Amino acid sequence: MQFSEMNLIPEILRAVEEIGYTEATDIQIGAIPVLLDGKDLIGRSNTGTGKTAAFGIPVVQMVAQSNKEKGQILILSPTRELAMQTGTEIRKFSKYLQNIKVSVVCGGEPMPPQIRQLRMAQIIVGTPGRIMDHMRRRTLSLENLKTVVLDEADEMLNMGFIEDIQTILRQAPEHRQTVLFSATMSPEILKITKDFQTDPQMIAVDKGQKTVDNITQFYCNVPRDEKTDALELLLAYHHPKRALIFCNTKKKVNELCKQLGENGFQVSGLHGDLKQNQRSQVMNDFKSGQIGLLVATDVAARGIDVQNVDAVFNYDIPDEDEYYIHRIGRTGRAGKSGISYTLAAGRSQLRRVHSLEKYMGLSIQEKSLPSTEEIEKRHLNKFKGKIKLFLDGNASLEWISFVDELEQNGYNVKKVAAALCKIIYEKSDNTRKLRNVQKGEPYSSQAGKTRLNINIGTDSKINADYIIGTIVETTGLPIRAIGSISLYKDHSVVEIEAANADLVLKKMNGYQMKHHTIHVTAMKSNKSRSFSKVPGKARAFGSKQHTNSKRHCNTLSASKYHSARNR
Repeated sequence: MQFSEMNLIPEILRAVEEIGYTEATDIQIGAIPVLLDGKDLIGRSNTGTGKTAAFGIPVVQMVAQSNKEKGQILILSPTRELAMQTGTEIRKFSKYLQNIKVSVVCGGEPMPPQIRQLRMAQIIVGTPGRIMDHMRRRTLSLENLKTVVLDEADEMLNMGFIEDIQTILRQAPEHRQTVLFSATMSPEILKITKDFQTDPQMIAVDKGQKTVDNITQFYCNVPRDEKTDALELLLAYHHPKRALIFCNTKKKVNELCKQLGENGFQVSGLHGDLKQNQRSQVMNDFKSGQIGLLVATDVAARGIDVQNVDAVFNYDIPDEDEYYIHRIGRTGRAGKSGISYTLAAGRSQLRRVHSLEKYMGLSIQEKSLPSTEEIEKRHLNKFKGKIKLFLDGNASLEWISFVDELEQNGYNVKKVAAALCKIIYEKSDNTRKLRNVQKGEPYSSQAGKTRLNINIGTDSKINADYIIGTIVETTGLPIRAIGSISLYKDHSVVEIEAANADLVLKKMNGYQMKHHTIHVTAMKSNKSRSFSKVPGKARAFGSKQHTNSKRHCNTLSASKYHSARNR
């Protein structure tokens, strides 16, 4: 369907045409008429489907056709980046409409300019925390509010904004339009729709199918401690002009940026610890092409809407299936093709890749890492092609006289050309810094579990979340590698993938947790074996002390742990 068929006012049609939109996407076709009719809406839509325009265009038209009183529209976004991106898009839609003001309010920005904007703005875009700040200061009133949009509601809930959202919705006028967009429909999302929406219309894009059809997906089986070398091989082989690299933690983002930078890659990092001016500078550099590689966490990357991303690399595999979709969906946009690579180390991560295949109903192809010889050959062929291109285009005529001079002085022209090729190629060739990486261990679906005994329990005010977080932080393992956890007064029992047990034992033994020195033992054939001599006596699984300990809580599965706290 064309936008011209959607009952939009001429000023918006002109702005939409200038942006380059002609055909509306499925979510836009479904949502725009419903919102213009003033009805509540639930939009199930993944990244890259055009949902910002799906709610941005109708809210601009609603304001244009109203008395233009301030504070009519409130759009809640999970992150600063997404809020700023949404504000930018809405300003584009209202370009040819006079007296429509858009205010973006989010953390990391000074309050006074935001307060001044709020006095005039009809459309307010912000993060829940900063919106609550303005409500408490009484610099934002909801009395004129006609429409509330919850953008990426699932992500806002994952980030712990549920209470803020509930407070905002309760203080909003009862007779209003409530719009919710989410990639998933969790029980928490459904509760919000039940409590705060009235007969909402459901618009589901592609019946829940994942929008990754234009993306060729690969994974590489690599040793755990050679992931960075493997990533450098892939980057050198493909040489993307613009690429995103995803890590699961802020710490890993910093480490990887440092390693890649030291090896000659132009790279910047993006995560939640950066100040707003730093984040803005990083994004400007990435969008302008000054930086070709951006390493980011999932939450920090929310709202990044950069065109022409050649490739996405998953240095770490995300713990949530939807995060994987959001990551690779940064490439292959607007009908263009894209490519993604996931680095998988160990059996548990290979199983994780196969579970993603089942989730998407698509194949992620295994790909061998390129060798340094293949990379050098590829670079050399590209270099030769550039020389031929120059010769065909007569782009080097100004150097003819210099070559004539060399020839007159007795130099062989062929040798001159060969010398120049050698100088230029060696200057541009970085393959000598790379090293080959062997394939990781083979995947086996029969790998078992190992139970680990940790000498700390509920008496030390420990909980399962803390144990899981510590294991993830110290080992770099994904949460899915951790099984059930049983808590007792003076110790805990953790189930772990057998292939990862030694890594946990190595990293955790001697680690300080809650001012205790940790001692971990593994159970095998009813005998515990210690991997480190740490002061303190460990309790064996079969001991009387263990069996008589009072059970403090039920066994907890690590999959219920909220992993976003570290992004």
